[in-house]
Amino acid sequence: MQTPTGKVEEKLYQNRYLVDEGRPHIRVVPHTQPSERLAALVKICPAGCYSRSEAGPVEVAPDGCLECGTCRILCAGTGEIEWNYPRGGYGILFKFG
Repeated sequence: MQTPTGKVEEKLYQNRYLVDEGRPHIRVVPHTQPSERLAALVKICPAGCYSRSEAGPVEVAPDGCLECGTCRILCAGTGEIEWNYPRGGYGILFKFG
C-alpha cells in the first residue's frame, strides 16, 4: 500500500467553498468574555475559522468551514454558537484528486 504524501494545506486547497453571502451557517452568540471551550476553538478548528478579536471576544469567519462539527461538539450545550448546515448548493465541496 502506498503512503499518501503532501501537506494538509495542499490537500485542503483542492476543496472548493461556495459562500452564501449574508447567510452564514455558523454564528457566535455575542459575549464579552468567552468560555474556555469557545476560546479553544481558535486553536482546535481544523479550518481556522475562529479567531480572537483585540477586544477579547471570539469571532467566526465561516468561509472555508469544513463542516466537520468540531465546534458543535466542543460547545455542545453551552449555547455559545449557533450552527446549521448551509443551504443546498452552498458550503464545502470536497475534491479528492
